[in-house]
Amino acid sequence: MEATVQEQKNVYELTQERLRVIFNEFDNVYVSFSGGKDSGVLLNLCIDYIRRNNLKRKIGVFHMDYEVQYKMTIDFVDSILEKNKDLLDVYRICLPFRVATSTSMYQSFWRPWDEEKKDLWVRQMPEGAMTIKDFPELKPDTWDYDFQLYFAQWLHNKKKATRTCCLVGIRTQESFSRWRCIFQVPKNILYHKYIWTSKIGNDIYNAYPIYDWKTTDVWTANGKFKWDYNPLYDLYYKAGISLERQRVASPFISEAIESLALYRAIDPDTWGKMIGRVNGVNFSAIYGSTHATARQKIKLPEGYTWKSFMYFLLSTLPEKTRNGYLRRLNVSIKFWRTKGGCLSDDVIQKLIDAKVPIEIVDKSNYRTHKHPVKMEYQEDIDIPEFREIPTYKRMCICILRNDHACKYMGFSPTKEEISKKNKIMENYKNIWR
Repeated sequence: MEATVQEQKNVYELTQERLRVIFNEFDNVYVSFSGGKDSGVLLNLCIDYIRRNNLKRKIGVFHMDYEVQYKMTIDFVDSILEKNKDLLDVYRICLPFRVATSTSMYQSFWRPWDEEKKDLWVRQMPEGAMTIKDFPELKPDTWDYDFQLYFAQWLHNKKKATRTCCLVGIRTQESFSRWRCIFQVPKNILYHKYIWTSKIGNDIYNAYPIYDWKTTDVWTANGKFKWDYNPLYDLYYKAGISLERQRVASPFISEAIESLALYRAIDPDTWGKMIGRVNGVNFSAIYGSTHATARQKIKLPEGYTWKSFMYFLLSTLPEKTRNGYLRRLNVSIKFWRTKGGCLSDDVIQKLIDAKVPIEIVDKSNYRTHKHPVKMEYQEDIDIPEFREIPTYKRMCICILRNDHACKYMGFSPTKEEISKKNKIMENYKNIWR
């Protein structure tokens, strides 16, 4: 039904309809706010909606403070929370959970606000932050994304809510993984068949009200409604970074490596502390946007195939890191042999034209018009949709980028990782019972 309406209304009007559903049907609503452009415009949309409709309620703001961040981002977060404190219940999280890093082959994660490294903290902990004292049951092996799920359950119980909704500012334009959050979610976990929702617990849902916005829509809204936004984006623009690549995120994840060097110019005081905080930061800043880390066109060394080059790269890694890549590679090989990846008719035709042996499966468990395609790993393939096809070259790129989770290849968590996450969530549920 929404697809028909979408032809007649713009994304702002559609978002107003989604917010109406959310505030009418959920008694506990909070926004996941990072200080970036997407979560910022989403928070402003909610604040504006509450004020314009004279709603007698507050909205929660869940801010995971990763310690290392541009001072401009920290100032923006402080400012918008202070200006709207009459409407906001703020949960500023400063915890030493595991956070992925792609700066080093030796270190796959780091811990913000680690008490054992307090003398290396990039800045002082903000006042009013929620710390390990507020969550003493937090396990040392908890990842930041695990905590997001835990927090939803924790807040739901704390508020004694009937229904809880976490608003997340993701847009499908940003990446394939974000597109997948919307269009490959089973229908049975949607809230009343709204494709912009997904169930994450009993009576707890995520909602993505701006999933269909473009980057230009975000900046149009900020300009038209004169909303506050992170001034860091102005400096990004002046530095010549395209709108699509301007991101505010933990600086050590794979998506941020290419712009890591900007810290040195934009926020030199923070930069001076960063290089001693996480292994490999300076190297990544120097070479993170070059062919040395597969950020530009990567060339196969003479005398190698992509498969043999992959094994050479693996041989240079620490054993634990090497085994992590091999485990994901084996999972991927088995997946493409037995289940197949979903590909469009256009990509399938390109594989046929390239004489790649494939087996097309009629049905898919995903909500998509694409077809599952079974195939063996290839050396390389010269098509624009290169990242969708299983190749040893893709694996080489992951290794060179220190992409321990193989996000570049679109990897989902392994069964072992999903099992660990489920056990963590079950433990949390038992605690609150």
